[in-house]
Amino acid sequence: MKSEALRKIESLHPERDAWEIIRLSVFYEFPWDFNRSLELALYKTFAVPSISAILAKTQEFELHPQKRYDDTDLMLSTIIEEGIDSKVAGEVIDRLNWIHGNYRISNEDYLYVLSTFIFDSAAWINRYGYRRLTTNEELAGFFVWKQIGERMHIRDIPDNIIAFKKYHDDYEKAHFVFAETNVKVARSTEDLMLGWWLPAFSHEVARPLLHAVMEPHLLKAFGYREPGTLLRSVATSVLRTRSRLERMAPGKLPYIRTQHHTYKTYPNGHSIEALGPDKIMSSSKCPYRRVKEAMANG
Repeated sequence: MKSEALRKIESLHPERDAWEIIRLSVFYEFPWDFNRSLELALYKTFAVPSISAILAKTQEFELHPQKRYDDTDLMLSTIIEEGIDSKVAGEVIDRLNWIHGNYRISNEDYLYVLSTFIFDSAAWINRYGYRRLTTNEELAGFFVWKQIGERMHIRDIPDNIIAFKKYHDDYEKAHFVFAETNVKVARSTEDLMLGWWLPAFSHEVARPLLHAVMEPHLLKAFGYREPGTLLRSVATSVLRTRSRLERMAPGKLPYIRTQHHTYKTYPNGHSIEALGPDKIMSSSKCPYRRVKEAMANG
């Protein structure tokens, strides 16, 4: 039986009502799966040496993995929840632009990262969610992330979802190449995720469980072994069952992440000014620091 949220999603226009569709999908239909899908989308970018080299050099994943995770989660969740034209989303996007402006990142890499939020998020939900995404949800995802990309000054974003999917697939074929920096950033992220549930001594035994949700060409870029059909089947069954059980649980929706999730880095709440790498945000060149100091000095 269709949920009220799904019926509403199907009645809306995928471009004109894209933000409403995404919120209904994220808050009501796939709150847990949506967050896991973004984790995998970001993880996939570590398979690109030009991206992983920058991330490894910052040492943020090595030294402050939980803060790096929480900051990314909070920034993306805030934009989705508040809407692209809200003041707070504008502040978050300004901060993202400032952070990224401190590094030499190609427009092609920016485009790929943006594409993962659209296509790898959809792939996760279609594979492990309680149902597949509707056409309205997939198109709305494209329009929402395209708008975000435009506000981040990413150039040459394809005008339609088919062309962007081709870019995503072609990019992976050309740029997924093994590099030591890939492994360094990936393992720090895996250790963080495994550490939420398991003691450190068991991480090596449990690591293949994470790999069981990853595509073969992604594993190859990290030099990881194929986990095998059995482990992949178990992972798929467990995740699909979890998604179905979530749908049956009463009284838990809507789940609005910045309101309902407790962030380990910010147990007492957060401010936009706190989000981002400490090295960059403490710089005298940081516009947010200058504004804060000016206000403090009257």
